[in-house]
Amino acid sequence: MQNQRLAKLFEFLESDPNDSFILYAIATEYNVQNDVENALKYYLQLTEKHPDYVGTYYHLGKLYEKLGQKEEGIKIYQTGMQAARQKRDMHALSELQGAYNSAAGLDYEDD
Repeated sequence: MQNQRLAKLFEFLESDPNDSFILYAIATEYNVQNDVENALKYYLQLTEKHPDYVGTYYHLGKLYEKLGQKEEGIKIYQTGMQAARQKRDMHALSELQGAYNSAAGLDYEDD
């Protein structure tokens, strides 16, 4: 089933190679399948070709954290927060800020 989804996504990508959502869907599908190498490849491709696609940054940052590359994840969150501010996407900005705070050890709890 998952391979069929990927095959269909690649068909869509072939017909529209500049569609950021299709690249995002491919990266996310690989991530769900725990195919880290390909997930990383497509998330990075998104940040290069579509830097304003803010949904990428949260998932790419989390992937870096999962790989034990926290500092790289923090950089990605920072880049994503900048992109979200430029797009005035306050929801994405809030999510990225939360992920950044957590990764950077800035979580504050009320005692």
